Amino acid sequence: MLEGKVALVTGGGRGVGRGIALALAEAGASVVVNDLGAGLDGKPEAEQPALEVVSAIQAVGGKAIADGGSVAEWNAAHNMVKAAVDTFGRIDIVINNAGILRDAIFHRMSEQEFDDVIAVHLKGCFNVSRAAATHFKAQGSGSFVHMTSTSGLIGNFGQANYSAAKLGIAALSKSIALDMQKFGVRSNAVAPFAWTRMIDSIPDETPEQKKRVDSLKKLVPERVAPFVVGLCADAASDVTGQIFGVRNNEIYLFSQPRPVRNAHRGEGWTPESVIETALPMLRAGFFPLDRSGDVFTWDPV
Repeated sequence: MLEGKVALVTGGGRGVGRGIALALAEAGASVVVNDLGAGLDGKPEAEQPALEVVSAIQAVGGKAIADGGSVAEWNAAHNMVKAAVDTFGRIDIVINNAGILRDAIFHRMSEQEFDDVIAVHLKGCFNVSRAAATHFKAQGSGSFVHMTSTSGLIGNFGQANYSAAKLGIAALSKSIALDMQKFGVRSNAVAPFAWTRMIDSIPDETPEQKKRVDSLKKLVPERVAPFVVGLCADAASDVTGQIFGVRNNEIYLFSQPRPVRNAHRGEGWTPESVIETALPMLRAGFFPLDRSGDVFTWDPV
């Protein structure tokens, strides 16, 4: 399906990224596996997960190279795209998957905790996409797939930084789709549901928490990969600007913000009439303070 294509997968050494990198290679793509080899706190670790994935791909006859650059750095992002072009002659697919966590309740969140998450998720997504965009435009084709999250699309406790970054990624993806459609370039966002080390720190002390964690552990990261591979194929070249979710064997199309109710007043509004008229008219359309778990209440299929 992807024979002759070249893909870059950021955060491709573990979890969802690893599954996608392996699946892209299995579909015939040459793959640049980017992974900083760092823990969730961003500190370097002794492991070299990108090299392990490259070895697994090469062991079955695939083509792959490793990259250890940080997506949060402009030059490093350009270098990993350059590595793809220098090694394999082109770049066709970018999977923006790299991420870190700095969870904290909002009133305790530090500036550094906010900046670090935005830098890797949102700025990193921009850096890598921008580096590839010039090549995509020149060749008249290309597919971006950016990992978003229901923490941003719906909401979650203690993740203001992560939620802001992930919702920002959905908006960035839509903007890329709009700006680059005329060049044959597509951009979509995918919210993966998977039990990985990114969510392994979720507390499971109360019965409710234990039940939630047990449900999450059923979410297999490799189940995200087939959808991503299909999305990157030429047969899906008309699919762009969308937000999807993959939860084991379930695939979702998410809505995007549109007006749901309106209030108008020919003579204009005063603060008093807003309170007396506008808010009561709109209140029936208000959204509750849902979290992702409040919306996805059933066990994964």
